Amino acid sequence: MAWQVASVVPVWVVALAGAVVVAVVSPGRAIIWLPIVMAACVLVTIAIQLGVQRKEGFVTRLIASFAGALVITGVATAALAAAG
Repeated sequence: MAWQVASVVPVWVVALAGAVVVAVVSPGRAIIWLPIVMAACVLVTIAIQLGVQRKEGFVTRLIASFAGALVITGVATAALAAAG
């Protein structure tokens, strides 16, 4: 179980870090940059999950990674839209 969490949480960290960078550097253009952050999270997810080399729970780990990143970028988008 720990290896499953350890392969999902880094993607969430990338999403959070990307959202913070966008909020600090270019909050007015967040609608452009946050989808790019999400695309980077997709690539990071695929790289990590292929690096794990375990078939068990592959789809579940992908969904957990994508869903967490989507929630983080969605909340960041809503917050930046409300602040902008």
